[in-house]
This record gives sequence, structure tokens and C-alpha cells, in this order.
Amino acid sequence: MILFELKCAQDHRFEGWFRDGRNYDSQRKGGKIVCPVCNSRKVEKAPMAPRIAKGAPAKTAKPADAPQTMAVKALRELRAKVEADCDYVGPTFAEEARRIHYGETEPRGIYGETTDEEAEALDEEGIEFAKIPWLPRHDG
Repeated sequence: MILFELKCAQDHRFEGWFRDGRNYDSQRKGGKIVCPVCNSRKVEKAPMAPRIAKGAPAKTAKPADAPQTMAVKALRELRAKVEADCDYVGPTFAEEARRIHYGETEPRGIYGETTDEEAEALDEEGIEFAKIPWLPRHDG
């Protein structure tokens, strides 16, 4: 896995984990990477400074960056909206997405889980879907 710092056309910055550089390139070209703040699909890598360990860890915690805090808030709001407005189909996501795509069932918003292989097959069939970083709920 590789971590990239990304930015959208509105200069919102966020992080993304990818299997490798080719996976990032493929997702970016396919419009699969979406800014968690403004939903822009015009996303590119932002310049990153390498993290180099120097001696003992800092004694005080660094406060969260405002863009990261905004991104986490946006992802939590997105999760709440998806859960409120869409049907949870669990591990049958790929199967249900196909049924909707091919007109075998009524179109509706769905969410659930799928393997990387199933997601790749959906993409190859031209079935639109998005992977969303699913942050755990937090209390407080």
C-alpha cells in the first residue's frame, strides 16, 4: 500500500491509500477518486515532504490540520447520508449492482461490501459505483 497526499481543483487536500502507483493512475483516469469536501473528480497528487524519523518522538501532539478535520467530517456526513438514503445489501453488492444496471430490479441507491476482484469486474462491465472510505462511527 502507498499513501499519497492529493488535492482537487479547489485545492482541498486529502490523503488516499492505493495498492501501488499504477492503481492510483487507473483510478484517477477513471474518475474514481473524489474530493471528500467538494466531490470534485479533478484530483492530482499534491507535493509531499518525506517523513524522516529524527530522534525521540515529539512530546506534544500536533493538532489536526483543518483540511484533514474537514475531510473526516465530510466522510462522516457522507456515511450518515448513505445509510439514511440507500439500501444496505451487504456482501451481495456486486450482484445487486448488476441487477440494477441490467434493469432486472428497480433502480435505487445501494451500499455494501465487495471484493477487489468483484469491483474490478463491475468496472470492466461499465457499471458505475464508487468506493468510499468508510470511517467508523464515533461517539461524541
